[in-house]
Amino acid sequence: MAKVLIIGAGGVGQVVAHKCAQVPEVFTEIVLASRTKAKCDAIAAQIARPIETAQVDADNVAELTALIERVQPGLVINVALPYQDLTIMDACLATGVNYLDTANYEPRDQAKFEYSWQWAYQERFRERGLMALLGSGFDPGVTNVFTAWLRKHKLDRIRELDIIDCNAGDHGQPFATNFNPEINIREVTAKGRYWDGGQWRETDPLSVSQMFDFPEGIGPRKIYLMYHEELESLVKHLPEIETARFWMTFSDNYLKHLEVLQNVGMTRIDPVLYNGQEIVPLQFLKAVLPDPGSLGPLTKGRTCIGCVARGTRDGREETHYIYNICDHEACYREVGSQAISYTTGVPAMIGALMMLTGKWQGAGVFNLEQLDPDPFMDALNRYGLPWHATTL
Repeated sequence: MAKVLIIGAGGVGQVVAHKCAQVPEVFTEIVLASRTKAKCDAIAAQIARPIETAQVDADNVAELTALIERVQPGLVINVALPYQDLTIMDACLATGVNYLDTANYEPRDQAKFEYSWQWAYQERFRERGLMALLGSGFDPGVTNVFTAWLRKHKLDRIRELDIIDCNAGDHGQPFATNFNPEINIREVTAKGRYWDGGQWRETDPLSVSQMFDFPEGIGPRKIYLMYHEELESLVKHLPEIETARFWMTFSDNYLKHLEVLQNVGMTRIDPVLYNGQEIVPLQFLKAVLPDPGSLGPLTKGRTCIGCVARGTRDGREETHYIYNICDHEACYREVGSQAISYTTGVPAMIGALMMLTGKWQGAGVFNLEQLDPDPFMDALNRYGLPWHATTL
């Protein structure tokens, strides 16, 4: 049906390549590109189908444009770094190709992520007749679709929304992050932020917590309030929501190490002078921490990510919980990656499948909650992320 160009050969890129290869009737040709071609070649060697590989600097619009013009894909799937979203969007506009990513843009020199930079592309994509799908991972991504599905099928109005992300897995390392350490630590050390009563409210990082009893034997865990980008798009596109929060679990061991690293300045993102040259402490820390890709064979346990929505249906107050549970070891057996990469990579493939099969169409820039949730929800069950819905 179509050729796709996947940009990014980290843990998520590996999952996306595997999952696209499993649907040959849609993804008839696959090209995987990264700054380091050897990483692409290693992933391609894992897959029975032939996959073309290429080298590209995703910070360089001219290089990206030349690659897209040569490959002629029907869609670019961006699973590179969030810093590179805008250059890849620029290249897609220059070449007339549709675009998909899993995380919104953030500048390198500021620990801040918001959709304003990408939403600003709305008219340019619309005028070109192109579609840009933003945040087709799990959170953001599946959590947006879960919310849209609850609004369509379970509630006439959503008043309160809590997105709750639990990684109940264990990799056995003293300290490691399950995805890019630089992005992970910037996210976790940022101020908390949530929507309440028509305005954003801020909290000190990880200063608000509560217990939540996770299903299917995972049990009670402490969850911490954070800011996450899907909150911004959900309250924009579902303005009826009065309160929206994002919560995540962290082990005591992770928090202890993070506190020490913060105290000694290793999480700073501003340059410091060392031996006559400038280095960014967080980037140096990333270089010495375990590569998230190496955690796949070590990680055991499960993730549980979902949405709790409170609101009304036919005038009655109701609370609904919808979630997915994903097993780290099962993911590794299937695609050679742990569940954090799997739960991001599978929805990226599904979003691409929605676009290429015409189930999701449009000109402009879209977040997932703006589109029909039903075919995406069906595909989650079919391609490895089954979901469960219950009334609380």
